[in-house]
Amino acid sequence: MYQKELDALQKAGRFRERKIYNDNLIDFASNDYLGLANNKEQLNKALELLNKYDTFAPKASMLVGGYHSLHKIFESQMATLNGFEAGIMVGSGFLANLSLFEALVRKGDHLFVDEEYHASGMMAIGLLKDRVTLFKHNDPEDLRCKISEVKAKRIIIAIEGIYSMSGELCAREIFDISDENDALLIIDEAHSSGVIGKKLLGIFEYYGIAPKTNHIKMGTLGKAYGSYGAYILASKTIISFLENRAKPIIYSTAPSVIDTALAIVNMQYIQDNFEALSSEILQRQQICKEYLGFDLKSLIVALEQKSNKIALDMQIALMQEGFFVGAIRQPTVKVPILRVIPRLGVPQEYLRLFFDKLKAVSIKFF
Repeated sequence: MYQKELDALQKAGRFRERKIYNDNLIDFASNDYLGLANNKEQLNKALELLNKYDTFAPKASMLVGGYHSLHKIFESQMATLNGFEAGIMVGSGFLANLSLFEALVRKGDHLFVDEEYHASGMMAIGLLKDRVTLFKHNDPEDLRCKISEVKAKRIIIAIEGIYSMSGELCAREIFDISDENDALLIIDEAHSSGVIGKKLLGIFEYYGIAPKTNHIKMGTLGKAYGSYGAYILASKTIISFLENRAKPIIYSTAPSVIDTALAIVNMQYIQDNFEALSSEILQRQQICKEYLGFDLKSLIVALEQKSNKIALDMQIALMQEGFFVGAIRQPTVKVPILRVIPRLGVPQEYLRLFFDKLKAVSIKFF
């Protein structure tokens, strides 16, 4: 029934399918920034923690008996660690963004969203119709201009701490704009928590900004934290409002208890080892600068490709050399890229070898 659409995707080089890749490939594609996804010692700690409880599955939504002691422990510890009043766990980052946009933007409010915000946010704005304005990517002046053109009861701004495809950090000035307009500021820290800041707490710490009551931090656990799920940190009032109005929270089964235990022990691991981890991150950023010639502020390298076909061919050629990178195409990005993650789970010498192989492979296509 949908074969013609699938054929069109194939022709455009935009066809996708799930694959199980060879474990022998050196992984520079995943968002496992700190290499915790295969740390068996941390897994055993999580299982030891979980075994202290009789219940190891959520069983229901959080408001109908599925709220576990480990959920509460994680929320409290994560909120305290980041300087927020309260927190709430969500099943995934996708659900977290849907929750925030769907619940917080009420009648008479207006939401301003960076045009390169994550797809989960873009999907949610479809529910809001004329209550949404997109502003130019990471452009404070365009945001300021567009806010001045709108009359609203409440202004809400949504940005990412580190943009997932480019690795670009959000503009510091947007924090000031939110304060100037008494606006709520939603920051998706999926790719910044655990990667930047003195103690790897993310963009607030990186910019030296103490969280305020108008700040909302959303983060995921399936990246630097080596687990699965998401969390929202905010004032007690906003968290309570989400409990009462956010449909993805109210009507979803509570987050996985096993993954929550893993998130707790990994959160502690990062805080116990932030100095060593930060040093490792810096060393990989320096290697990237040595080979690519530009400063890397995150752990995301975006290498533009001339076409979808070249991006896919480059990915295949690098796999033949033993390396796995992402070939990201439309609609995720405007221009196809190879997305390279110099993650800590791979020794530095392999990163140098990768760049040598990348140079050799690129000669074949350019």
